[in-house]
Amino acid sequence: MLAGPLGRLVAYCARHAVLILCLAALLAGGAFLATATRLGVSTNTNELFSASLPWEQRSARISRDFPQTNNVLIAVVGADIPEQAQETAQALTQALGKQGTLFKTVRMPSDNPYLQHNALLFLTPPKLRALLNATIAAQPFLGQMAADPSARGLFQALGLIGEGLARGQANLATFAGPLRGFAANLTEAANGHPTPLSWEQLLAGSLVDQGGQYQFVITQPRLNYSSFQPGGAATAAMNRAIAALPDVKAGEAHVYITGSVALDDQEFATVAQGAVRELLGSLALITLWLLLAVRSWRILVPIVIVLLFGLLVTTGFAAIAVGTLNLVSVAFAVLFIGIAVDFNIQFSVRFRAQRNAQGGTMSIHDALAATGRETGVQILIAALATSAGFLAFTPTDFKGVSQLGLIAGGGMLMAFVGSMTLLPALLRLFCFRSPVREEGVTAARPVDAALRRYRRPVIAVFALLGLLGVVLLPWLHFDGDPLHTKDPKSPAVEALHLLIADPNTSPYSAEMLLPNLAQADALAVRLRKLPLVHDAMTLDSFVPSHQAQKLPLIQDAASLLLPTLFPFEIASPPDAAAIRAAALHTVAQLLPVLGKLPADDPLRAITSALQRLSTQPDAALMAANQALVRYLPVQLAQLRTVLQAKQVGLHDIPPAIAREWILPDGQAHVVVHIKGGISDNRTLHQFLAQVQSVYPDATGTVSIIVESANTIVRAFEIAAVSALAMITLILTVMLRRPRDVALVLAPLLLSGMLTVVLCVLLPQPLNFANIIALPLLLGVGVSFNIYFVMNWRAGLRGPLASPTAKAILFSALTTGTAFGSLALSHHPGTASMGRLLLMSLGCTLLATLVLEPALLPRRKQDPY
Repeated sequence: MLAGPLGRLVAYCARHAVLILCLAALLAGGAFLATATRLGVSTNTNELFSASLPWEQRSARISRDFPQTNNVLIAVVGADIPEQAQETAQALTQALGKQGTLFKTVRMPSDNPYLQHNALLFLTPPKLRALLNATIAAQPFLGQMAADPSARGLFQALGLIGEGLARGQANLATFAGPLRGFAANLTEAANGHPTPLSWEQLLAGSLVDQGGQYQFVITQPRLNYSSFQPGGAATAAMNRAIAALPDVKAGEAHVYITGSVALDDQEFATVAQGAVRELLGSLALITLWLLLAVRSWRILVPIVIVLLFGLLVTTGFAAIAVGTLNLVSVAFAVLFIGIAVDFNIQFSVRFRAQRNAQGGTMSIHDALAATGRETGVQILIAALATSAGFLAFTPTDFKGVSQLGLIAGGGMLMAFVGSMTLLPALLRLFCFRSPVREEGVTAARPVDAALRRYRRPVIAVFALLGLLGVVLLPWLHFDGDPLHTKDPKSPAVEALHLLIADPNTSPYSAEMLLPNLAQADALAVRLRKLPLVHDAMTLDSFVPSHQAQKLPLIQDAASLLLPTLFPFEIASPPDAAAIRAAALHTVAQLLPVLGKLPADDPLRAITSALQRLSTQPDAALMAANQALVRYLPVQLAQLRTVLQAKQVGLHDIPPAIAREWILPDGQAHVVVHIKGGISDNRTLHQFLAQVQSVYPDATGTVSIIVESANTIVRAFEIAAVSALAMITLILTVMLRRPRDVALVLAPLLLSGMLTVVLCVLLPQPLNFANIIALPLLLGVGVSFNIYFVMNWRAGLRGPLASPTAKAILFSALTTGTAFGSLALSHHPGTASMGRLLLMSLGCTLLATLVLEPALLPRRKQDPY
């Protein structure tokens, strides 16, 4: 019914080729103008899902009410000693705070007077008692250092230990840890490599790591979403500030940049890495396959022009239909080229076959008209079915693929129009003259015969594989964690993995909002009992517990230590001669008692180091003095502060902390941290299930990961069923025979099950990036099978030896080359997309070229 009109359309376009070319140029110009003026790209991942989803609304509410955690760029500062990390973080905070044009906020959470003043109150009673007892035991030593905070004072204090040993009054077990620290540091200084001494580690020991190994500088940069790297300017400024820090220059401190902004920006950088080289290589191979398929540059060039025209027009359609592409819908170009090239190859190969059908005597015009009558309906059905498959994704809540479905669905119709109008016009203008040769794959004739002869075993094998796919379907895994699609070697991801190991800094958490603090505290008590919960924090977590028990301990220690820490007179800074004299005097005090000490006692190493240090030049002695006491004044000041702790309550918590936990109307924020080191999908699902069993409306990063994955899976389930229904309807209307519809759909479903088998056995989990392979599987599978079934209806013998099979093979090679370039990407998500696309294409090709010929019913005229 449509063959005649389509043939006449092709003939008209060939006859008026110049007019068609001018109209196409006008349309392409309009599409280019629309693209240049209206099309944008947003890298904002928050726009990938419908705002009407309940979990998205809960997440948006938390983000709106507590914006300080949104779109952050975090500097993670580490050093060999904690004081250096803190000093570096403070310097970086000051440097970034001056750049208001790039950063909206800059803060260092640990640098808060409230937390510093009440540090002792946040310790458990046993740890507090042990720390205070050790500090009281070191009172004479601390008194000496407070009165003379220099290397001279340190050496004199070490000399007092020698005097105590001589009298039998010193208990070195209490000072074993600090003495080992002094020995190591003095030995380095004596070797000519003075390094800063950590007085915090000497005084607090293992308690230093209780707050984590790193310091953090948390910023909110001003983002430019029109750029593929919205935080690029802020990240560059942060890198410049980091490079200028003294301890970073010296290699004594290290700063890593992470946070949502850095992760998203580096993801684009990873995708772009090597993309140009891979694209050029892919284009070269695609050109080679096209040339082998059509055997003439006079056909190759029109195909390429039509592809570029169709892509440009589809891009213009995207500019009008959606305006702004998201991180998923930008992949429409891959889908368009992967399928549209098939339409053009089918038309061109059949065109060559028509030219050769009568010994090469048929005119170009007549051959084009005959090709339109023969292939027009087939390509139309393929385009309609493919478009319907894509458009089925449009109503889903996953806006990323919803946009992709709309654009790709429209693009398929434009590809059909291009192959029926512009391609014949270009072929006519290029004045193609074909040598007489057979266009099919003659070598495949024995395979045709074998498949027909052994059709039942072939069908049985595919049926078993399909059944295996159905059995394995429940094991098909969707990895919803976007972190797993990022390059694990990128700096932002490596920095994030440092944080995941510590439950206090892990990005995996759950959040909730309660009407008031009392209800929040009651909920936190219940949440803390869950197996996978490390802690549940509210504003009340910043009020130290058991203060009635802790304050007397602190006050008793303060009564003993504070008089010592506030000396009446502080010695003036020593010169090199004074330091040398102090070192020699301490050696004289220690030498007599060394015989009483074990061979590995740190006092032996200290004595040896002081002997060698006393022989060093003045400059070396002053450098050692600077390294030894660089951080002593800060620690003495901190010790004085924490020993003056008082009773605190909710009203004492500063606004900078309180606004992260309480809203002006009294609603209270609860944050639940997962146990450290856990990041696998199964455990994240279990953690969220446990939390939601107590509070069903929980949100947070874990909820976003799990719920977004569930939304995507549901969207694809609904879309897949809708797509199959629409494709079936279109095939039923166009083919009008249930048997023919089944012949098209059976290989399509089998190829889907084969893909499931490969995904489970390899394994290749589905993720945000590669799941777009599923709509492509529908599109390519329908197109390939339609050609074979319609040719069989027209009386074709030997489907694998026909020009159709040749066109399908080279179309698959062309599409597979494009996908192969994705599989070689440095970006794990893009590479997984390329792998899954190749797998699904391979399964589709196998089902089309092996199962479909076996399925085709035998006719009387068939030789086998």
